[in-house]
Amino acid sequence: MADMIRYFGKAEGRVQGVGFRMYVQQNAMDLGITGWVRNMEDGTVDMELQGTQEQIERLEAIIRKGNYFIRVQAFSLEAIDVVPDETGFKIRY
Repeated sequence: MADMIRYFGKAEGRVQGVGFRMYVQQNAMDLGITGWVRNMEDGTVDMELQGTQEQIERLEAIIRKGNYFIRVQAFSLEAIDVVPDETGFKIRY
């Protein structure tokens, strides 16, 4: 648990109405990352991602790549405090 880190992330671009939250959730769960993701009123998507540095970097690459529908134009990560005992990855509304 000592190597766990947590980031607050913000994605901008074509990230709402294109399945982006489920895309992030599925890939996070596949990588063993915990946290949450939610749409914001300004059209961006906020998230908190917790895992090892390697897990976070792999998810960041997947998010930046997007897919046929998802176009991430900007993605930022800012280190925040780890949440102990967190399990799962949720879509927040």
